[in-house]
Amino acid sequence: MASELTVRELRVLVAVAEAASFSAAATALGQTQSAVSHAVRGTEEKVGAVLFARGRHGARATAAGEKAVGHARRVLRLLDTLGAEARAAGAGNAAAEAGPLRIAAFRSAALHLLPPVLARLAERHPGIRPEVRMIREVDEGTAGEVMAGRADIGIATLTRDGRPPHGLVGGVLLHEGYALVHPAGHPAPRTLPLIDWTENCTSYTRDWWAAQDWLPRATVEAQDDGAVLSLVAQGHGMAVMPLLSLTGAPPSVTVTDLGADRPTRGIGWVTTPELAATGTVRALVRALRAAHPS
Repeated sequence: MASELTVRELRVLVAVAEAASFSAAATALGQTQSAVSHAVRGTEEKVGAVLFARGRHGARATAAGEKAVGHARRVLRLLDTLGAEARAAGAGNAAAEAGPLRIAAFRSAALHLLPPVLARLAERHPGIRPEVRMIREVDEGTAGEVMAGRADIGIATLTRDGRPPHGLVGGVLLHEGYALVHPAGHPAPRTLPLIDWTENCTSYTRDWWAAQDWLPRATVEAQDDGAVLSLVAQGHGMAVMPLLSLTGAPPSVTVTDLGADRPTRGIGWVTTPELAATGTVRALVRALRAAHPS
């Protein structure tokens, strides 16, 4: 049964998934390949599903394997947290928050929302070591990193009602509007070519976007919002962008309000129910809420 899995088996499972190879995982773990293979077979028997597709080019996690690896990462992370918080309590400091805190954030949040929050966190909890990774907010995005056990908390874009994805908990920090950005001084900015990027095409803008007769199909697709802003600043076109992406916009661009019906998006935090109770995550959530009181 899955409940009989050992910590060693969980570590092997994660290592094989990340290396996409039994032999590479064995090297990383300091074990023999046969020991790693035996551990995976035993795990598959206990779980009752094939977790890896074996082939000449390595091992690829199946759909069942992806789910199992995500749970394995989260269990291992909880065990690490258990040790850190138990040691703090044993030292007579039950309120101490210390250790690594893995944060996944999309680009504009990592650049403009997180820095003052992390400064506040460092001031109040110097023992916490934030590790920030920028994740493109497409497909599963930052929430997917949390679900997969690769992040403890994600700064994510949320649905209109602020509900986090299924299986996660979280809260809205702010709602931000979108604006038209175009080269400063242009007499007819709405006639310019449209510049866009993949992350901008989301559920909270799609309906509004489709109703705008003046918005043409994008003729330039950029890698991220920073590239879009740079292209606009150099006179290559216009763009519709969320305000967070326009933080520190250069004087060579003009930001124009799109009116009361402009699209908005919610930005919030998401984590797993079990990690929500840990000291490091709670400390970051407090710092986020202090910086963005609802």
